[in-house]
Amino acid sequence: MKKIIISAVAKNRVIGRSNGEMPWHSKEEFQHFKQTTFGFPVIMGRKTFETLGKPLKGRLNIILSLQTDLKYGFHDTKIFNSLENAYSFCEARNYQKVFVIGGAQIYKKAMDTADEMIISIMNFDAEGDVFFPKINDNEWMIESRDNRNEFEILKYVKRK
Repeated sequence: MKKIIISAVAKNRVIGRSNGEMPWHSKEEFQHFKQTTFGFPVIMGRKTFETLGKPLKGRLNIILSLQTDLKYGFHDTKIFNSLENAYSFCEARNYQKVFVIGGAQIYKKAMDTADEMIISIMNFDAEGDVFFPKINDNEWMIESRDNRNEFEILKYVKRK
């Protein structure tokens, strides 16, 4: 099973605001995200899920939280207390891919175990206080680039 981090990141590494607001709206980037992740599980932290307000359609939504009594009442969500347990659940169900979709703390944890990263670098700096972790060039290399109107998609793979 491929473990893939996917994120939209401003030039200054901003990915959000701690109050849950997205610092930009890009229909083109949202479409790219949906097309890439549709049909596969998406793993996110509790804060990211609560910012969304409801599960992403067409995907199993996996929420990571240390709160053991957490319940949302949606049938297409699962809650786990660790990234490892979420991965094990997906592997047991023979998913080909799983996407880690945020937030910053979850991205940082996932960088050790991820196989790939699909990062949309937006064509601007953004105001915000939540940042994507620094990418270590000794661990990751750019496999491909795809220029779009509002962003460039960089596909990273783990160095052997």
